[in-house]
Amino acid sequence: MEEDLAIINSNTRNEKIKNFFINNKKKLISSLFLIILILLTYFGYNEFRDNQKTKLSNLYNATIIEYSEKNKVLTTKKLIDIINEKDTTYSPLSLYFIIDNNLISDKKKINELFDVLINKVSLDKEIKKLIIYKKALFNADDILEKDLLDILKPIINSDSVWKSHALYLIGEYFYSNNEKQKSKEFFNQIVTLDNANEEIRIIAQKRLNRDLSD
Repeated sequence: MEEDLAIINSNTRNEKIKNFFINNKKKLISSLFLIILILLTYFGYNEFRDNQKTKLSNLYNATIIEYSEKNKVLTTKKLIDIINEKDTTYSPLSLYFIIDNNLISDKKKINELFDVLINKVSLDKEIKKLIIYKKALFNADDILEKDLLDILKPIINSDSVWKSHALYLIGEYFYSNNEKQKSKEFFNQIVTLDNANEEIRIIAQKRLNRDLSD
């Protein structure tokens, strides 16, 4: 008797499963098709992204290897194109090469390229903070106090590993402008900062002891 009931229950269950597939055939096929489409899109996108990365790598390497004073304009154009590709690796490297080799003299243009990296490239947060710091460093010699502080605000208001670097840059900015009390405030922040770069902490302490002691 129990065996008969087990067989009936098993047949009933199989019938329900069969009916479920029959009644929902279209939905199941659509779902399967959607899953396959998502997988193909995902792997296709990754392959496309890898190919783009390889192309940018080859273009960047070829551009800097072939660089000379004779093809300065062409080199600059290629590097700007790479920056505008918004790649996490080769866009920053291209801007650094432009700056290191003085390929663009217009500071406004350089700052626009910095802004592409800062605002439009999906960078790791600490890499982005480093680029912000480099932008401030690039402008520090001829920038107003407010503008310098505005550039560095995202670092100053964070616990970034670059915070002590930013504080030191501001401290030196005020010191060079003979605003010693303001300078002292920023050097003091470095000395008391938990995650300050140790080398910068030592330099800041020396500055306080030697030049800014009461």
